[in-house]
Amino acid sequence: MKEATKRILRDYAYQDCTRPGDIMAEGGFLIEGKPGYTGIDPSKIGRYVVMLVRDPLLAYGGDPAELLARRLERPILAGKSGLFTTYSGHYKGAHISFISGGSGAPEAELALTDLMHYTRADTFIRLAGSAAINEDVHTGDIVITSGTVRGDGVSRVYVEEAFPALCSHEVILAMSQSAQALGMRWHVGVTRCSDAETVGGGRPAVDGYIQPRHLEYIDYYNRAGVLNLDRESSVIAALCTLFRRRAGAVFSIDNNIVNREKFQAGAGRDDAVEVALEGIANLYRMDRQKEQVGAPYWVPGLRAEGETNS
Repeated sequence: MKEATKRILRDYAYQDCTRPGDIMAEGGFLIEGKPGYTGIDPSKIGRYVVMLVRDPLLAYGGDPAELLARRLERPILAGKSGLFTTYSGHYKGAHISFISGGSGAPEAELALTDLMHYTRADTFIRLAGSAAINEDVHTGDIVITSGTVRGDGVSRVYVEEAFPALCSHEVILAMSQSAQALGMRWHVGVTRCSDAETVGGGRPAVDGYIQPRHLEYIDYYNRAGVLNLDRESSVIAALCTLFRRRAGAVFSIDNNIVNREKFQAGAGRDDAVEVALEGIANLYRMDRQKEQVGAPYWVPGLRAEGETNS
């Protein structure tokens, strides 16, 4: 904890409510000994967390955490609450946890609070479907996010809007390597996030409600080179930047508003899953290389003893 933070907490009026497990406890409270929002067993959570939404547009056909856990070795239920389901297992040596919940930045914050405070997970990757707003991105393509436009409300409560929401260069490289090796159509660029699904994405809401500023969103961010739209990635990237964790996001594109490409449920979904899993396997190798040589960051040419560059 930084000294500047300690100075603020010395005068905190509710210190008697901040004992471990209390409702005002640092990082989140406990219910029956487990983190209150997710119900996870912290000892079962992997280093690499994939954050999912129970999204009908992706046509998973069930809870995505449970379904994707079947791709892992020795999958186990690591937590379940009224909001979230979490499974953990291994993929090519990497200890991965899939956590599924509802949509939007506010719910993503709840999962991050539990996971960041109570576990050793340091890598949080958003895996989702998305709408493209860039002419070069097409239905079925993969978008690997480099950073996000913070149109959500949650992250602005934590820190001023000018604070960046960055994805880790290591995650971007690992995911890009997997997309290239798998022969996918893929892009790296900026994602815009908004809490509002309709007017926040430039679409009319109930009874055709819309305001002039909403009409400008799509063309404004298209001109700025933004690739796609989302509801969770900015709070993940912002909090990871703020709390010194690694963020990333991999999106399948199921429509393109600018190109008039109509929605296709689940388009690119399986490709995005492959990119994420193989990307995490790449990241695991990169992390082992760093640990072997004692390097703080991965750079090209770094390799562990007995390994060759590929």
